[in-house]
Amino acid sequence: MSANVSPTGSQPTSTYDSAFLKACRREPVPHTPVWFMRQAGRSLPEYRKVREGIGMLDSCMRPDLVTEITLQPVRRHQVDAAIYFSDIVVPLKAIGIDLDIKPGVGPVVEQPVRTRADLERLRDLTPEDVPYVTEAIGMLTRELGPTPLIGFAGAPFTLASYLVEGGPSRTYENAKAMMYGDPELWADLLDRLAEITAAFLKVQIEAGASAVQLFDSWAGALAPADYRRSVLSASAKVFDAVAGYGVPRIHFGVGTGELLGLMGEAGADVVGVDWRVPLDEAVRRVGPGKALQGNLDPTVLFAGREAVEAKAQEVLDSAAGLEGHIFNLGHGVMPSTDPDALTRLVEYVHTASAR
Repeated sequence: MSANVSPTGSQPTSTYDSAFLKACRREPVPHTPVWFMRQAGRSLPEYRKVREGIGMLDSCMRPDLVTEITLQPVRRHQVDAAIYFSDIVVPLKAIGIDLDIKPGVGPVVEQPVRTRADLERLRDLTPEDVPYVTEAIGMLTRELGPTPLIGFAGAPFTLASYLVEGGPSRTYENAKAMMYGDPELWADLLDRLAEITAAFLKVQIEAGASAVQLFDSWAGALAPADYRRSVLSASAKVFDAVAGYGVPRIHFGVGTGELLGLMGEAGADVVGVDWRVPLDEAVRRVGPGKALQGNLDPTVLFAGREAVEAKAQEVLDSAAGLEGHIFNLGHGVMPSTDPDALTRLVEYVHTASAR
């Protein structure tokens, strides 16, 4: 069990009573907690400085660097949670898939997965494959103190999309061709990826992560019927595998307004919402028993302070009736965002939502 879990009858740990974890559990909070996807990234000059000359995957495998990068936005912005600095393809690299993250392109897979024989390359992931994760999270939890750390992983569909396409895609034509044309192979691929993803999250939780988020970045490319038929069970398998740890589980995708109910059905405790659906409508689609996370449009941060605060207030007003709300952007922080705009946004949300 994670050190950040407070089992019945035991003393709460320092992170258990944080505003972030309380909101995940749909409990009363002193203020709406805030964190940002990609909060540790290219928008921060200190991030660019420590990453200078170091490749993305190498950065993800150096505990000292992971620790420093993860802590940077907590120090600068005073966010209510840190998210473990990694990339969705790290577990694939760890099990021997020949891939790289190319600047300006993204993950590129040398030999795409297209046949049943290719599945043999996707072996099980063990803690011994990712010792740097355990080491980094140990370092982080000591440094973070009462600030929770969110574990990180890519969802089976999004990982499959990269593996089958061989890299980023706007159409997912090869992945969808497999999904429609060879549903048995597709199901076996996603099942294998669910096992790898669950193992990666377990390592993070057992090392001390207080919550986990599953990023299904490209699920918005799917029709609801296809998501239910071809993706839902794999995501549910991941959430089921980590349910026993008792840490909150967050599910997020982009362009997933039509899928919100299904994403909640997959088993998450918190459903992330992008900026396209107001939170008061999102709660109707997701249904009861789930907290929501989101959902300011990231581009609003390029407007003036008054506009940012007005739009942030709209999000807070839309979330006023929710049992649990975590303020976030509707997607990741854009690289050219002014870091001071993020700092001011955190301060505004904390002040405006103070109970």
